[in-house]
Amino acid sequence: MQAKRRLIKGNEAIALGAIAGGCDAFFGYPITPQNEIPEFLSSEMPRRGRVFLQAESEVASINMVYGAAAAGMRAMTSSSSPGISLMMEGMSYIAGAELPCLVVNVMRGGPGLGSISPSQADYFQAVKGGGHGDYRCLVLAPWNAQEMYAFPAIAFDMADRYRNPAMILADGVLGQMMEPAVIPDEAPTGTRRDKPWATNGRNGRAQKNVVNSLVIDPYELRAHNRNLQAKYARMQSECKWDTRLVEDAEILVVAYGISARLAYSACKLARRRGVKAGLFRPITLFPFPTRPLIESSEGAHALLVVELSSGQMVEDVRLAINGRLPVAFYGEMGGVIPSPAEVCERIVEAAS
Repeated sequence: MQAKRRLIKGNEAIALGAIAGGCDAFFGYPITPQNEIPEFLSSEMPRRGRVFLQAESEVASINMVYGAAAAGMRAMTSSSSPGISLMMEGMSYIAGAELPCLVVNVMRGGPGLGSISPSQADYFQAVKGGGHGDYRCLVLAPWNAQEMYAFPAIAFDMADRYRNPAMILADGVLGQMMEPAVIPDEAPTGTRRDKPWATNGRNGRAQKNVVNSLVIDPYELRAHNRNLQAKYARMQSECKWDTRLVEDAEILVVAYGISARLAYSACKLARRRGVKAGLFRPITLFPFPTRPLIESSEGAHALLVVELSSGQMVEDVRLAINGRLPVAFYGEMGGVIPSPAEVCERIVEAAS
């Protein structure tokens, strides 16, 4: 299939990637800075004979995703930070019922209504469950338009493989910026998995299928939770990460999303000043790539975590390093985006 390099906005890349990943149904509600996703899909999904529905709220959207996923469809929603918060009850139900789906969060500043400026303050919500109960989502963090296009198909496949919700955690910069990406002329249909558990009609089966997250008996619910935790442990095999300039790095910068773009430029600036800095970029935020981070930091003297938050991923980095090396932190909040030069100054400080 022929592919062309084209200039594309990050949100539109995600929408095209969802179509290429075989998305059957999208349910959503508008909120900035992710509005181009439903706007694009509102015309493209019906044109391909697929479902697009603007729900009356984020709460309705996630429950429509629950129903479509239970019927065996590849279902998806997208929103930005406050809207994702409204979906958390439904997310817990979906995880408890072991249903695969895709949720996209293009993060904005908070707390509360905050602003439409970019942020990375939803890390805890994404990787620690977010809603009630001991559940986890698979979480992927892109850093450019190419990955915004590629990750929906990967997320759908992972969600199907584990019967679990998957999330793409992006930010307002990545959603709104335009840059080149290689996009096929005609979107592929994505891979498919058999879903014999789906409630899509009995079709001659001897047993009826039931999708439910309500387990009244405490011992049955304990067994269900233990099975879920064993599944989350198996997800460790899905760890994905990227490294740049780490071979001789004396200080390792850890960042994801747009912060990783800034940090990579800052590492190159630091090297011009005689500080050997390298970048470790987690691609899966859950499962967190603990072992690869430890291995990448073996030659370093210190780590610096860069986030657009008050410090969230830094806790997972410190848990992974477990006191072996000092871990410094640099974060900005409220939609403020530091320059590579400002990040470089923090790298130099941490190195000294």
